Amino acid sequence: MSKRRLQQLGDALGRSARHFNRSEVECLIKLFDSLVAKSRVCSAAVGFDRNMFRDVLHCTFGMTDDILMDRVFCIFDRDNDNCINVMEWVEGLSIFLRGTLEEKIKYCFEVYDLNRDGYISREEMFQLLKNSLLKQPSEEDPNEGVKDLVDIVMKKMDYDHDGRLSFMDFEKAVRDENLLLEAFGPCLPDIKSSMAFEEKTFQETRKL
Repeated sequence: MSKRRLQQLGDALGRSARHFNRSEVECLIKLFDSLVAKSRVCSAAVGFDRNMFRDVLHCTFGMTDDILMDRVFCIFDRDNDNCINVMEWVEGLSIFLRGTLEEKIKYCFEVYDLNRDGYISREEMFQLLKNSLLKQPSEEDPNEGVKDLVDIVMKKMDYDHDGRLSFMDFEKAVRDENLLLEAFGPCLPDIKSSMAFEEKTFQETRKL
Protein backbone atom coordinates (compact mmCIF):
# COMPACT_ATOMS: atom_id res chain seq x y z
CA MET A 1 0.00 0.00 0.00
CA SER A 2 1.31 3.46 -0.89
CA LYS A 3 2.26 5.86 1.87
CA ARG A 4 -0.41 8.31 0.73
CA ARG A 5 -3.13 5.64 0.80
CA LEU A 6 -1.95 4.54 4.25
CA GLN A 7 -2.22 8.14 5.49
CA GLN A 8 -5.71 8.58 4.00
CA LEU A 9 -6.93 5.36 5.58
CA GLY A 10 -5.22 6.28 8.83
CA ASP A 11 -7.06 9.62 8.88
CA ALA A 12 -10.46 8.05 8.15
CA LEU A 13 -10.03 5.22 10.64
CA GLY A 14 -8.55 7.49 13.28
CA ARG A 15 -12.01 9.07 13.44
CA SER A 16 -14.17 5.93 13.27
CA ALA A 17 -12.00 3.48 15.25
CA ARG A 18 -11.75 5.83 18.20
CA HIS A 19 -10.00 3.46 20.63
CA PHE A 20 -6.80 3.41 18.57
CA ASN A 21 -4.39 6.27 17.97
CA ARG A 22 -3.13 7.14 14.51
CA SER A 23 0.06 5.04 14.63
CA GLU A 24 -1.85 2.03 16.02
CA VAL A 25 -4.33 2.31 13.15
CA GLU A 26 -1.43 2.26 10.67
CA CYS A 27 0.02 -0.86 12.36
CA LEU A 28 -3.34 -2.62 12.02
CA ILE A 29 -3.58 -1.65 8.34
CA LYS A 30 -0.08 -3.06 7.73
CA LEU A 31 -0.97 -6.27 9.59
CA PHE A 32 -4.14 -6.59 7.50
CA ASP A 33 -2.12 -6.19 4.29
CA SER A 34 0.48 -8.76 5.35
CA LEU A 35 -2.18 -11.32 6.34
CA VAL A 36 -4.02 -10.79 3.06
CA ALA A 37 -0.76 -11.10 1.10
CA LYS A 38 -0.02 -14.47 2.74
CA SER A 39 -3.33 -15.86 1.56
CA ARG A 40 -3.73 -17.21 -1.93
CA VAL A 41 -7.51 -16.98 -1.89
CA CYS A 42 -9.08 -15.12 -4.82
CA SER A 43 -11.10 -12.80 -2.58
CA ALA A 44 -7.93 -11.87 -0.69
CA ALA A 45 -7.48 -8.85 -2.93
CA VAL A 46 -10.30 -7.15 -1.03
CA GLY A 47 -9.89 -8.66 2.41
CA PHE A 48 -10.53 -11.64 4.66
CA ASP A 49 -13.01 -14.30 3.73
CA ARG A 50 -14.67 -16.39 6.44
CA ASN A 51 -11.87 -18.99 6.62
CA MET A 52 -9.03 -16.48 6.79
CA PHE A 53 -10.80 -14.60 9.57
CA ARG A 54 -11.48 -17.84 11.47
CA ASP A 55 -7.75 -18.60 11.32
CA VAL A 56 -7.01 -15.23 12.90
CA LEU A 57 -9.62 -15.77 15.65
CA HIS A 58 -8.37 -19.27 16.31
CA CYS A 59 -4.60 -18.78 16.10
CA THR A 60 -4.41 -15.31 17.63
CA PHE A 61 -7.27 -15.27 20.14
CA GLY A 62 -7.72 -18.98 20.88
CA MET A 63 -11.35 -19.18 19.76
CA THR A 64 -12.60 -22.66 18.96
CA ASP A 65 -16.40 -22.47 18.78
CA ASP A 66 -17.54 -22.61 15.14
CA ILE A 67 -20.89 -20.89 15.72
CA LEU A 68 -19.32 -18.03 17.66
CA MET A 69 -16.48 -17.54 15.17
CA ASP A 70 -19.03 -17.38 12.40
CA ARG A 71 -21.09 -14.80 14.27
CA VAL A 72 -18.02 -12.68 15.07
CA PHE A 73 -17.25 -12.68 11.33
CA CYS A 74 -20.79 -11.43 10.62
CA ILE A 75 -20.48 -8.62 13.19
CA PHE A 76 -17.18 -7.44 11.70
CA ASP A 77 -18.60 -7.76 8.16
CA ARG A 78 -20.90 -4.74 8.46
CA ASP A 79 -21.83 -4.54 4.77
CA ASN A 80 -22.65 -8.27 4.56
CA ASP A 81 -20.53 -8.91 1.48
CA ASN A 82 -18.87 -12.01 3.01
CA CYS A 83 -15.53 -10.26 3.13
CA ILE A 84 -13.91 -8.17 5.85
CA ASN A 85 -12.25 -5.12 4.33
CA VAL A 86 -9.58 -3.02 6.02
CA MET A 87 -12.08 -0.49 7.44
CA GLU A 88 -14.22 -3.27 8.95
CA TRP A 89 -11.08 -4.94 10.34
CA VAL A 90 -9.83 -1.87 12.21
CA GLU A 91 -13.26 -0.67 13.37
CA GLY A 92 -14.17 -4.20 14.49
CA LEU A 93 -10.92 -4.61 16.43
CA SER A 94 -11.48 -1.24 18.12
CA ILE A 95 -14.49 -2.70 19.96
CA PHE A 96 -13.22 -6.30 20.09
CA LEU A 97 -10.01 -5.27 21.90
CA ARG A 98 -10.78 -2.00 23.63
CA GLY A 99 -14.53 -1.38 23.54
CA THR A 100 -16.32 0.26 26.45
CA LEU A 101 -18.69 -1.92 28.48
CA GLU A 102 -21.55 -0.34 26.55
CA GLU A 103 -20.01 -1.26 23.18
CA LYS A 104 -19.16 -4.77 24.34
CA ILE A 105 -22.71 -5.38 25.59
CA LYS A 106 -24.06 -4.40 22.16
CA TYR A 107 -21.42 -6.52 20.39
CA CYS A 108 -22.03 -9.66 22.50
CA PHE A 109 -25.80 -9.32 22.14
CA GLU A 110 -25.45 -9.13 18.35
CA VAL A 111 -23.19 -12.21 18.36
CA TYR A 112 -25.70 -14.23 20.40
CA ASP A 113 -28.75 -13.08 18.41
CA LEU A 114 -28.20 -15.80 15.81
CA ASN A 115 -31.14 -14.95 13.55
CA ARG A 116 -30.75 -11.17 14.02
CA ASP A 117 -34.36 -10.61 15.12
CA GLY A 118 -33.41 -8.44 18.09
CA TYR A 119 -33.90 -11.15 20.72
CA ILE A 120 -31.94 -14.08 22.12
CA SER A 121 -34.47 -16.90 22.17
CA ARG A 122 -34.42 -20.09 24.25
CA GLU A 123 -33.49 -22.02 21.08
CA GLU A 124 -30.53 -19.73 20.42
CA MET A 125 -29.37 -20.05 24.04
CA PHE A 126 -29.69 -23.81 23.81
CA GLN A 127 -27.64 -23.94 20.61
CA LEU A 128 -24.92 -21.65 22.00
CA LEU A 129 -24.65 -23.30 25.42
CA LYS A 130 -24.73 -26.80 23.96
CA ASN A 131 -21.69 -25.89 21.89
CA SER A 132 -19.72 -24.17 24.62
CA LEU A 133 -20.22 -26.77 27.36
CA LEU A 134 -17.73 -29.56 27.79
CA LYS A 135 -19.19 -32.92 26.90
CA GLN A 136 -19.44 -34.92 30.12
CA PRO A 137 -19.35 -38.71 29.76
CA SER A 138 -22.37 -39.53 31.87
CA GLU A 139 -25.52 -41.62 31.72
CA GLU A 140 -27.73 -38.56 31.57
CA ASP A 141 -28.92 -36.92 28.38
CA PRO A 142 -26.54 -33.95 27.96
CA ASN A 143 -29.37 -31.93 26.42
CA GLU A 144 -31.21 -32.05 29.74
CA GLY A 145 -28.31 -30.30 31.45
CA VAL A 146 -28.31 -27.60 28.79
CA LYS A 147 -32.09 -27.12 29.16
CA ASP A 148 -31.65 -26.71 32.92
CA LEU A 149 -28.95 -24.12 32.28
CA VAL A 150 -31.22 -22.20 29.88
CA ASP A 151 -33.93 -22.18 32.61
CA ILE A 152 -31.45 -20.78 35.15
CA VAL A 153 -30.30 -18.09 32.70
CA MET A 154 -33.89 -17.12 31.89
CA LYS A 155 -34.77 -16.77 35.58
CA LYS A 156 -31.77 -14.49 36.07
CA MET A 157 -31.89 -12.40 32.90
CA ASP A 158 -35.45 -12.34 31.51
CA TYR A 159 -36.67 -9.29 33.42
CA ASP A 160 -39.90 -8.76 31.49
CA HIS A 161 -40.76 -12.50 31.62
CA ASP A 162 -41.62 -12.80 27.93
CA GLY A 163 -39.62 -16.02 27.45
CA ARG A 164 -36.74 -14.43 25.50
CA LEU A 165 -34.00 -11.88 26.10
CA SER A 166 -34.35 -8.42 24.62
CA PHE A 167 -31.37 -6.10 24.42
CA MET A 168 -32.70 -4.27 27.51
CA ASP A 169 -32.86 -7.55 29.47
CA PHE A 170 -29.32 -8.44 28.45
CA GLU A 171 -27.94 -4.97 29.17
CA LYS A 172 -29.54 -4.80 32.63
CA ALA A 173 -28.27 -8.29 33.55
CA VAL A 174 -24.69 -7.49 32.46
CA ARG A 175 -24.67 -4.11 34.22
CA ASP A 176 -25.82 -5.86 37.43
CA GLU A 177 -23.27 -8.65 36.97
CA ASN A 178 -20.44 -8.05 34.47
CA LEU A 179 -19.54 -11.75 34.31
CA LEU A 180 -22.76 -12.33 32.35
CA LEU A 181 -21.32 -10.42 29.36
CA GLU A 182 -20.18 -13.69 27.76
CA ALA A 183 -22.90 -15.84 29.32
CA PHE A 184 -23.48 -17.80 26.09
CA GLY A 185 -19.86 -18.46 25.12
CA PRO A 186 -16.55 -16.64 24.64
CA CYS A 187 -16.77 -14.12 21.80
CA LEU A 188 -14.25 -11.58 23.08
CA PRO A 189 -10.51 -12.12 23.48
CA ASP A 190 -9.22 -12.94 26.96
CA ILE A 191 -6.83 -10.44 28.54
CA LYS A 192 -3.76 -12.56 27.87
CA SER A 193 -4.31 -13.03 24.11
CA SER A 194 -5.48 -9.44 23.74
CA MET A 195 -2.31 -8.10 25.38
CA ALA A 196 -0.11 -10.45 23.35
CA PHE A 197 -1.75 -9.29 20.11
CA GLU A 198 -1.34 -5.61 20.98
CA GLU A 199 2.24 -6.09 22.14
CA LYS A 200 3.20 -7.79 18.89
CA THR A 201 1.18 -5.56 16.55
CA PHE A 202 1.99 -2.21 18.13
CA GLN A 203 5.60 -2.87 19.11
CA GLU A 204 7.00 -0.40 16.60
CA THR A 205 4.83 2.42 18.01
CA ARG A 206 6.03 1.65 21.52
CA LYS A 207 9.66 1.99 20.55
CA LEU A 208 9.12 5.60 19.58
